[in-house]
Amino acid sequence: MLFRLGGRWLRPLSVLQLGTRDPPLVPASAGGIKHSAPPVWAVASVSAVDSGGPGSWYEALATSAPVQGTEEVLLGMHSATGLPWWACIGLTTVALRGAVTLPLAAYQHYILAKVENLQPEIKSIARHLNQEVAVRANQLRWSKRVARLTYLKNMRRLVSELYVRDNCHPFKATVLVWIQFPMWIFMSVALRNFSTGATHSEAGFSVQEQLATDGILWFPDLTALDSTWILPISVGIINLLIVEIFALQKIGTSRFQTYVMYFVRAVSLLMIPVAATVPSSIVLYWLCSSLMGLSQNLLLRSPRFRRLCRIPLTKSDSDSPYKDLFAAFYAKFISRK
Repeated sequence: MLFRLGGRWLRPLSVLQLGTRDPPLVPASAGGIKHSAPPVWAVASVSAVDSGGPGSWYEALATSAPVQGTEEVLLGMHSATGLPWWACIGLTTVALRGAVTLPLAAYQHYILAKVENLQPEIKSIARHLNQEVAVRANQLRWSKRVARLTYLKNMRRLVSELYVRDNCHPFKATVLVWIQFPMWIFMSVALRNFSTGATHSEAGFSVQEQLATDGILWFPDLTALDSTWILPISVGIINLLIVEIFALQKIGTSRFQTYVMYFVRAVSLLMIPVAATVPSSIVLYWLCSSLMGLSQNLLLRSPRFRRLCRIPLTKSDSDSPYKDLFAAFYAKFISRK
């Protein structure tokens, strides 16, 4: 029995096929080679993209040059090392994070350290400017609104001049986000293409077959979901740990920063059910990326590494950052009554 979907005739899977453990075989090709049919969720997702419906935006992303370039990087790494795919995904993640995001993270800390060292000078300027504006407002009979606007306008100008003088505009510290997040998206989509057989690389279907047998431990099939939820929960825990480490080093946070922290914690928890709905290859990448992010965060606390990266000393720097971090973590989560 055939049914029509999006201009294409498809044959539905039978109830028996859905209930079997192994995927059904499709008819042999002209060369006599038989391939395993992709999982049902893969067929559904690919059909949704091919239909030109709501998934058309995803099709544009999945076939974009950055995603195809990422696929070539993964294929090149696999071909060069000969490692199983689980190890290849981990090695590629470590290489990209070490070569791209670690230098950018060091640069981010460099900019933030210079901005922090400017704070005493900014406070001094604010104090003198406030006195000068008060005198002028009294002489010219300004209203409180005019005086406030004059103060803010001149304060923004003076602070901007300081940033230009020391070449440390805070916006430069966001470069890491603008690079890391797209890279995370491209890697995730490339691995999904491999896992669903939707990749536009010539080796696409063979990669899907390799992923189905190149897992490890409790996830031998990297194209399947992790039914144990161990990988998704691990991703959520590591992300939460990164957030808490970042929160512990912040002293006197504002109300807005507190709300941002709560939002990021919620996103970290939301990643758990999301990770449970995607192939294990993607979740493995997310876990490796989060572990590298945690290691990167701890490494950038090292005084020796900060000196190596020429990150300026600040008032908040500690000679024993790891001991201080453990003490703060213990006081907040363990010894709290």
